[in-house]
Amino acid sequence: MEFIHEAEFWVLVAAVIFVAAVGPRVGRLIAAGLDARAARIRGELDEARRLREEAERLVAEYRAKEREAVAEAEAIVAHARQEAERIAAQSAHDLELALEHRQRLAEERIAQAETKALDEVRAAAIEVAIAAAREVIAAQIDERRGTALLDAAIVALPERLR
Repeated sequence: MEFIHEAEFWVLVAAVIFVAAVGPRVGRLIAAGLDARAARIRGELDEARRLREEAERLVAEYRAKEREAVAEAEAIVAHARQEAERIAAQSAHDLELALEHRQRLAEERIAQAETKALDEVRAAAIEVAIAAAREVIAAQIDERRGTALLDAAIVALPERLR
């Protein structure tokens, strides 16, 4: 059994020597690998932070643009509403003027028709009166007296035409 202890002792000594000889180099390699990995992770974190900040900036820009677009849309709608109200008021005013104009035209046509009807009635009344007067005159006046009245009317005609 001593042999086993002695072998274990020499294995332990060899392992300690090996670790003492190779340890610093392996430690430096491991440290260098860990430092490189830490630097890569730090770079990735910096890149992620930069990308997050850029994304936040873009989100803020898009939100500002969205607010501007909403405000512009509301302004357009308000302007369209005002324009529609103005057009409706103008159309109502134009319609009122057109109706007043048509009413005046209708009243003028009615007045003209009344005047024409009165003129026609007067003309018909005059024709009836003349015809009746002819019959009365013809019945009451003889030929000599009619010729004298006709001559007197012809003489008075130039004065009446003045």
